[in-house]
Amino acid sequence: MYIMNDFEINNHQSILIAKIIEASRTESVEFITEIAGDIGYVAAINQVLEPVLIEIGELWSQEKLSLAQGYVAAKITEDVLLRALETKEWQSKRTEISTTVVLANIEDDFHSLGRKMVSTFLQASGWKVYDMGNDVIATDIVDKAIELNAPIIGVSAMMYTSALNIKKVRQEINDRNLQNKIKLAVGGAIFKVRPELVHEVGGNGTVASATQAPQLFSELLKSITPA
Repeated sequence: MYIMNDFEINNHQSILIAKIIEASRTESVEFITEIAGDIGYVAAINQVLEPVLIEIGELWSQEKLSLAQGYVAAKITEDVLLRALETKEWQSKRTEISTTVVLANIEDDFHSLGRKMVSTFLQASGWKVYDMGNDVIATDIVDKAIELNAPIIGVSAMMYTSALNIKKVRQEINDRNLQNKIKLAVGGAIFKVRPELVHEVGGNGTVASATQAPQLFSELLKSITPA
């Protein structure tokens, strides 16, 4: 399969950003689909779509993009992932896993794109996902994990200030003596910039790409202490 060089990757990212800013949903999806035809959906998402979404999220947090443009970016992501899930590339990886996991954006965080991508890839790999949405407090997250008997909680945050609220999830888990029964996966743009933050907020692991989330969750599941 063809491998893109750095110049091509950067060029594709620039083109996609421009299309998203122009709110060209159909053109954006077709553009990524064309790239995926050459390098596969996993590479197209990892090398082009995800880095663009991070930049779009940063522009939105700086109020340089409108809510409508952010909405278009979300819909483009959904469209691309739906197409990816229909391919043999993804279907060949799917195995049914009778395990429920809980996902949420932590309190004060409203950047849902990353969480939605993780949710999609987990479901594509056979996981059962309960998505609590944005701005969820730590107590509610842990309560839901207990209710659903979910051994893994995945919490996302884009900014450093909101990422610190993940500490409250760790505290809830510890206060209830669930350290060996519930593992905490963390993610979001800030963890790529500051990887040491994973330890600071009490996370059990993170990955650089949403496509790697199923592997991380599988590893965390294996680390659970049997009852």
